[in-house]
Amino acid sequence: MTADNASNLDPTIFSAVITPHRSLQRTGFLVLMAAFGAVSFIAGMVFLIADAWPVFGFFGLDAVLLYWAFRLNYRHAGAYEEVKVTPTALTVRKVSHRGRAREWVLNPLWVKLDKISHEEYGIERLFLVTRGKQLAIASFLGPDEKANFAK
Repeated sequence: MTADNASNLDPTIFSAVITPHRSLQRTGFLVLMAAFGAVSFIAGMVFLIADAWPVFGFFGLDAVLLYWAFRLNYRHAGAYEEVKVTPTALTVRKVSHRGRAREWVLNPLWVKLDKISHEEYGIERLFLVTRGKQLAIASFLGPDEKANFAK
C-alpha cells in the first residue's frame, strides 16, 4: 500500500458538491429571448413609425444587454464547491467558473463550523474556522439550504 492508496481507503463521512442554482433552463432562455426580442422589435417599430427613430435603437440595445446578462450568468454557473469529510481530513475544493481550483485540507478535529445568522432571514454565511482563520463555504446556497447543510 502506498501513501496515495491510503487516502482512498478512508471512509467518507460526508461529501457534497455545491453548485449555483439556475432556475431558467436553455429552452426557457430561448423562449424568453424570443418573446422579449419580438416585443422589443414591435415596440421599436411603433416608435420608428411615429418618427422617434432613436428609440428603436434603444429597444434593440435592451434585447442585446438582456442576452449578454444571461450569457454571463450561465457562464458563472460552471463554478462549484466540493466538501468532503473523512476521519483524517476535511477537504474543501472551490472551482471558479474559469476552472481555477483552490483546495484546502484541514484536520476535522480542529475545525469548527461557524455561522452568521439574521433573525429574519436565517443563516447568511457559513465558515469553517481553524487556528483563528475563516474559510467561507456554501456561498451558493440560500438560507434554508445553508441551515440544512450545517446540520
